[in-house]
Amino acid sequence: MQDPTLRQKIGQLFLIGFAGDALSATHPLIADIKEENLGGVILFDRFIAENKASHNIICAEQVEKLTTDLQKLGEGRLLIAVDQEGGKVNRFKAERGFPTTPTAAELGKSTNTEATAASGRQTARLLRRLGINFNLAPVVDLDSNKDNPIISRYGRSFSNDGHTLAAHARAWIETHRAEGILCCLKHFPGHGSSNEDSHQGFVDITSSWHERELLPYELLINSGHAEAIMVGHLVNRKLDALYPATLSPATLQMLLRQKLGFNGLRVSDDMQMKAITAHYGLEDACCRALGAGIDLLIIGNNLMHDPGILAKLKDAIVESVHRGEISEQRIAEAYNSVQKFKLGLQH
Repeated sequence: MQDPTLRQKIGQLFLIGFAGDALSATHPLIADIKEENLGGVILFDRFIAENKASHNIICAEQVEKLTTDLQKLGEGRLLIAVDQEGGKVNRFKAERGFPTTPTAAELGKSTNTEATAASGRQTARLLRRLGINFNLAPVVDLDSNKDNPIISRYGRSFSNDGHTLAAHARAWIETHRAEGILCCLKHFPGHGSSNEDSHQGFVDITSSWHERELLPYELLINSGHAEAIMVGHLVNRKLDALYPATLSPATLQMLLRQKLGFNGLRVSDDMQMKAITAHYGLEDACCRALGAGIDLLIIGNNLMHDPGILAKLKDAIVESVHRGEISEQRIAEAYNSVQKFKLGLQH
């Protein structure tokens, strides 16, 4: 097999959102997959950019057909991702005929993990039936600030105790693995103590963050339950005086890779969140994130929508490589990390 070109490698480093609940013959995503070698897609239930209550998800039969068509285009090698944490953060809602599960906060109250395993199993079996192979869950942020507007408010954390949280996350991940679904821990290095929401803008956790927020990651990495870790757009000047975690070599390389020993896939949170777009151009931010150590870039294409976004971002990254700002070795490392992650998929 011929070695992939630089552009082909870069295409694999993206997980991108797209418009619509079906693929027409002229849908721009077809070219992204066939010509741009797109690594994966992410599905949403609402289309925020156009203020529409429906988007990629209408009903079970429609999602099954959509994912089947996607994998035919991608020759069975696409990551098809979704945020299906359960409770209040779910893309498959009861009003569309999908089963519901408790919040992580409710599950974490139990002294054992049986209910969490049952919930995880139900979720993973649903995803498998729908043709989704990558769940951007579980949340392993400590529930350390009850006024937190994005974690505690929605009951997304299992616990404020690192050992309890890790035990529940482990149960969730194991049930997903049993169904062939890959998982992603989030939001490194910890979003639970913050007073702001990175969807809305700049989030500085310097004064609220505590090193114990790393404990769940450490425990799950050491027990072999960390296949992928999503990095949040969080500024922590204790870790990096200049950059948020997604753009920070100190956080991605020195802390996550070297100190915690994580050798899996480093995933960005949505690069179109205001925490990034309000301070950096999207193209520049994607280049910086890859250079710093992110392997897979999420472009939700939902908060803002551009059907031609992939080609534009690929052009920017190629130019950055040619200028010597990102090494070809870093692109190859990220590409290899994505391919290794994909080997975890059970067909």
